[in-house]
Amino acid sequence: MAGWLEVTGMAGPVMVQDGGRPGQMHHGVPPGGALVPELLAMANRAVGNTWSAAALECLGPLEVRARGRALRLSVDGRPSFLLPDGERFRVPAPEHASVSYLAVDGGLDVPQVLGGRGTLLVAKLGGHEGRLLRPGDLLPVGETRGSPEPVETAFPWEDPRPIRLTMGPDTENFDALMAASLLGSAFTVSNASDRVGMRLQGPALAHGDEGSSTSRPMVRGAIQVTLSGEPIVLGPDHPTTGGYPLIATVIRADWGRLGARRPGASVEFQSVTQDEARDAWNEYARRFRGGT
Repeated sequence: MAGWLEVTGMAGPVMVQDGGRPGQMHHGVPPGGALVPELLAMANRAVGNTWSAAALECLGPLEVRARGRALRLSVDGRPSFLLPDGERFRVPAPEHASVSYLAVDGGLDVPQVLGGRGTLLVAKLGGHEGRLLRPGDLLPVGETRGSPEPVETAFPWEDPRPIRLTMGPDTENFDALMAASLLGSAFTVSNASDRVGMRLQGPALAHGDEGSSTSRPMVRGAIQVTLSGEPIVLGPDHPTTGGYPLIATVIRADWGRLGARRPGASVEFQSVTQDEARDAWNEYARRFRGGT
């Protein structure tokens, strides 16, 4: 039986997001995906979806209504529940993290664009008409494919460890004091942060590059340093190329722990080896993605 999720109200930006669309960088399309991937994965698994199914990424409170059939819902991997046809549910504003995720059994069946269903606002593609959602939007829901599974809720904000990174590739552009400053200082998430990049306020990381570097491919988690010395950690909707020097790169297993930080939150960094980064990713994938 066909089902829809109707958006009836919100008090903050809401968009469709999923596991991303990797493999499109050569077309100038960033990978996108959830700002906090582990919350997306936990919400989806709690309703029986694959970890990467399309769901709603909410920056504020949201109200939805089930249409066509009862829908099973979960917020951030908390125990799922059945919302009867015609009934409404209010998703509270994120209490601890920058965003929250509402998953529905079967996933949001919006069209695939370049291999993904998530919204890429900078290109106005994906999601629902390539834009933020509005009251009255009706989102199709796919057929139920699996059974809800118990999810060990491991919220990113509960992990007190520093954000892990690997140094380079442009460490030679910075003197030893600047690299030590990155690892030995507390930074603050700027209000100017978004899905393109998280700007960090703190000690300026001076370097000798005056903007003459050749533009080259970028990746999520790369820490660019502007001419003023401000570090910017590239997010899921990052530019596919850039020329600012890269002092370090946040490891993939910690993207969500960093993305969950709100403006004003403190950020500290710790350097790890490539082997440690790979081991951390393997543990992350086992814990949050399961066998899907």
